[in-house]
Amino acid sequence: MDGNTAVQGCLTGVRVLDCTQFEAGPSCTEALAWLGAEVVKVENPKSGDPGRASFGGKTKDADSWYFLLFNANKKSIAVNLKSPSGLKLVKDLARKADVFIENFAPGAIERLGLGYDVLKALNPGIIYAQVKGFGEGSPYEKNLAFDMIAQACGGVMSITGERDGRPNKPGPTLGDTGTGMLMAISILGALYRRQATGQGQRLAVAMQDAMLHYIRVAFATTALNGKPAIRNGPKTISPPNPPVGIYPCKGGGPNDYVYVYTSRANPEHWKRLLQVVGREDLIGDPRYDTPQARVEREAEVDEIIASWTRQRTKHEAMKLIGAAGVPSGAVNDTLELQNDPDFERRGIMQTIQHPVAGPFKMPTWPVRHDGAPLKVQPAPLLGQHNAEVLADWLGLSAGDVEGLRKEGAL
Repeated sequence: MDGNTAVQGCLTGVRVLDCTQFEAGPSCTEALAWLGAEVVKVENPKSGDPGRASFGGKTKDADSWYFLLFNANKKSIAVNLKSPSGLKLVKDLARKADVFIENFAPGAIERLGLGYDVLKALNPGIIYAQVKGFGEGSPYEKNLAFDMIAQACGGVMSITGERDGRPNKPGPTLGDTGTGMLMAISILGALYRRQATGQGQRLAVAMQDAMLHYIRVAFATTALNGKPAIRNGPKTISPPNPPVGIYPCKGGGPNDYVYVYTSRANPEHWKRLLQVVGREDLIGDPRYDTPQARVEREAEVDEIIASWTRQRTKHEAMKLIGAAGVPSGAVNDTLELQNDPDFERRGIMQTIQHPVAGPFKMPTWPVRHDGAPLKVQPAPLLGQHNAEVLADWLGLSAGDVEGLRKEGAL
């Protein structure tokens, strides 16, 4: 993709000191890195980001695929924050940073001596960002949280699952990456504000709080009827308008399904769909002509559609229904998406050449800039950029860096 990727990053010149780990923080800083910021990941010299060991890697010495996916386009320095000289080093780097971000356990960054008041005194213009599980002042403020905890406490699981079944965890990591994206947007806003005022800012987002942002439609339903929004399986939370849902397709595999959606806002969807499935005879039939009538016969309506989709592959069904102007989508699995040449052709999936793991295809930043995708670079090895960053940011010589290493700071 080298010839077809955007060259100049939107955030070129912005320096980010990244003290995050696992996913919620790293997904945020990776977005900034893709947009051109110089993101320097500060890691423990012995183990690095715990995400390096999550889920295993390609070889014994390789970082995990999980780590590679959330740390592309970054640099890594390995600094011992419990060493006085190591702590001083990070403070010196913070003086030069535009953004500092962390997602340690509650209170940990302050105990290390890198709290907001400390860094603000060193660098009044710094954007200081924190990602936590629960919000300041919450009764659970000191609790630890991961993606699934945020989704449970933030209402996402309560609206996910079959209508009469138990709550379910959605596949996407909304609690982690979803929170990270909200913080990335907020950092961009703070940087823009600083251009005009010169003032830094402290940003804080709780993963639980972030989840409310992603279930606003459910709150609309609660406002409408004064009741908790219900789980509705493949249907929508909003007032029903059959046919809406996932329908089985030819092949019978675990993902051989197509999603079909007919909108209440467009009555023509139902008529068009009847034409596609060869049931023009039902157009105008009072048993099915209105959303309410179809709700009363929802099982019948679903079977009308399913009897047609079972005779076609999910991609055939999607193509025919979509061409008729009715929203539809094949249920693609991750292997199909990874091997789809269209994503690679458009630069949405790119192959990196990792120095240890070798070639690895991964999804990249999905926004195109001036018609071109942004180029992905491999996630860094632990401490790979010690000498480069310390020379560039602080003007330290190779001898200085070696001295810090002997002191146990690096």
